[in-house]
Amino acid sequence: MPRIFIVTDSTASLPPAVTQARDIVVVPLQVVIGAKVHDEGSEGATPELVAEALRDFVPVSTSRPAPAALLAVYEELAARGAEQIVSVHISGEMSGTFESAQLAAREASVEVLAVDSRQVGAATGYAALAAADVRDAGGDARQAAAAAASRAAASHSLFYVDTLEYLRRGGRIGSAAALLGGALSVKPLLEIRDGKVASLEKVRTAGRALSRLEDLVVQAAGEQQLDVCVAHLANPERAGDLAARLTERLAANLEGREVWCTELGAVLGAHVGPGMVAAAISPRA
Repeated sequence: MPRIFIVTDSTASLPPAVTQARDIVVVPLQVVIGAKVHDEGSEGATPELVAEALRDFVPVSTSRPAPAALLAVYEELAARGAEQIVSVHISGEMSGTFESAQLAAREASVEVLAVDSRQVGAATGYAALAAADVRDAGGDARQAAAAAASRAAASHSLFYVDTLEYLRRGGRIGSAAALLGGALSVKPLLEIRDGKVASLEKVRTAGRALSRLEDLVVQAAGEQQLDVCVAHLANPERAGDLAARLTERLAANLEGREVWCTELGAVLGAHVGPGMVAAAISPRA
């Protein structure tokens, strides 16, 4: 069988221990804080750094990796013996990263299959893990890419934000929607639908919003066996409480697996702002 490598980007929120154990290569996106450009990660743009900048009204923006940067990664893997590469990325509706992967794939010296997960955060990470599962079981690159796309399509990403203002600043929602949300003082519940941020429900208080988020996750889970991730930006107590409740309510779905609770990466955090709590649920094959 050809030697296959799996690549994803830093928005997939996979812990370094997992990417090392599963032999997944992570390409960082960039965060611009003020006039300084940082790679996303523990040595560059961290969630804490972004949350602080947003609170202090320091300009924060994000940037995709250039095609040349992804091509350099693909060529390095080719030099290490890669014969095929499966490159799984954040929704192309939300970032130009997938487009960069496509452009780089055309120039690569080995076959690269770029996959648009049409998801964000942990749902993209679970897609990359699905590709790694197929590779490790002896499947080929096309089977691995198909598994990644299938798992991403079956996943759900739901989240609560304190305000729509950060999504408006980043162009992820329209100004009218953000203005309406602020005027009504609602606490929005959102989801990723067709690769984009979409409104799910509007709730009056943060407590009710998080309770409703919990119910929606349980409803979406049904009777499937699945993995669950709770993520947050500068809101560890509420995220921890949600993870604990989901662990209890979804015990039959998890079969002893833990609900993964983590802080959202800097790139996604820049667009949702402090206080955000998200849940990703991903059915297992």
